[in-house]
Amino acid sequence: MQLELKFKSIAMRWFFNMFLIMVALVVAVCIVSSVVYVNIYNARVYDLAEDYASSFSALESAGEQGFYTTAVNLATSFEHKDKIEVQVIDSEGTVLVTTTGFQPIGEKMPDYEKALSSVQGVGSYMGKNSSGEEILASTVIIKSPEGKVIGAYRWVTSMKKANRNNFFFIVMIFLVGILLLAVSCLSALYFIKSIVRPIHDVSNTARKIASGDFKARIDINKNDEIGELCDTINYMATELDRAESMKNDFISSVSHELRTPLTAIRGWGETALVSLGTDNELVKRGLEVVLSESERLSGLVEDLLDFSRMETGRLTVESSPVDVTALLLEAANMYTELSRQQGIDLICAHIPETITVLGDKNRLKQVFINIIDNAVKYTESGGQVLIEQSVDEACVRISVKDTGVGIPSQDLDRVKEKFYKANKTVRGSGIGLAVADEIIKQHQGLLFIESAENVGTKVVIVLPLYVPQEEEVVELMDSSDIAQEAAEEIEEKDE
Repeated sequence: MQLELKFKSIAMRWFFNMFLIMVALVVAVCIVSSVVYVNIYNARVYDLAEDYASSFSALESAGEQGFYTTAVNLATSFEHKDKIEVQVIDSEGTVLVTTTGFQPIGEKMPDYEKALSSVQGVGSYMGKNSSGEEILASTVIIKSPEGKVIGAYRWVTSMKKANRNNFFFIVMIFLVGILLLAVSCLSALYFIKSIVRPIHDVSNTARKIASGDFKARIDINKNDEIGELCDTINYMATELDRAESMKNDFISSVSHELRTPLTAIRGWGETALVSLGTDNELVKRGLEVVLSESERLSGLVEDLLDFSRMETGRLTVESSPVDVTALLLEAANMYTELSRQQGIDLICAHIPETITVLGDKNRLKQVFINIIDNAVKYTESGGQVLIEQSVDEACVRISVKDTGVGIPSQDLDRVKEKFYKANKTVRGSGIGLAVADEIIKQHQGLLFIESAENVGTKVVIVLPLYVPQEEEVVELMDSSDIAQEAAEEIEEKDE
């Protein structure tokens, strides 16, 4: 299993923060378990040896005169000679008799010394004897009724087997601990690898995206947080790619929009220059084209400035009572001649005389011009553009309906996005609707679009009416709520 480790990597941090703690914990558990097991096992050996030697407690009732005889009888009839050795000691500390029949020579008895100094008269010792063998020994002092030390009996057992069992247990528990650490380490490394490798892929893909490769994708199929992160980054890359494409289309479109009038201005300017004094009619026509194209350029630049203000949150409106009917008719009149030249029937129907809203005169007129311009621009010769205006409760409804090419259903939800153009074959920057929608929102109104491909498009604007305070009869609802309710009623009527 290959896993690249860096000092500050997740794997290395896990090693220092978790694995070392796990090692220390496992070692501590193994040590504690070993100590507890050894103590319990040795205590068990002690209890068994004490039980085996319990028959020598009869020396307490033998008295000083029968002490030796009783000791010999007990040693002769002792049944557990293969388990322990029992020694009977006189009051001088000399071994009188043993169950093995061999007198110990020069053997130290620390347990006997402890028993003599102990209040209970019992002492034990675990260590090595004179031959270097590990033993466990215990001495019980025998006293007369007057409290005089008559002697003692001492049992001794070898710890060789016990130590071997203790060693095997300690080795086994440490092996289990090592096995647990190994399994934990492998499982943790596998888990870390399942995180680190996708993170490396995410990092590499993010670098590609940051460098401008918006086609880069993360090919990871996981149903967890990592998979969700990968899906999010892939979605981000898709959106960035789409935004980049829209930006490029926008730049291309704006460049074309700027180049066309500039070419006309330059061409007619040169024509007028060479025609001065010779063909005044041609000069006049050229200047008219120059002025017209300059106005077109000015409008485009103003759209770009509005878009910039919108993006930075500086697009503002100066509200005052405005006759929205007059603004709508002014915008429509600007396209009357153009519509006639293109064979389009521009109709203003059901336009009330005066409807007042609270808004910015120039901004609202800009919106109406943009909507009507789009309707004329996308309608072919022989088509119709119908402009209607009506009042629904506390709102005015303005609709511009054309019989143009329409908008595909997959593009309908995105036509108000910045840079987006559903039809790239027609002139336009792709920011007009985005700016218009923002302006209407700042007037607490709504702008929504209905369209069917090859049938036509209908743009509806809903604005709250202006009611002077001195003429208010009832308390008005919030204007944005009114516009929303009116929009819902309009949708129900259209259905």
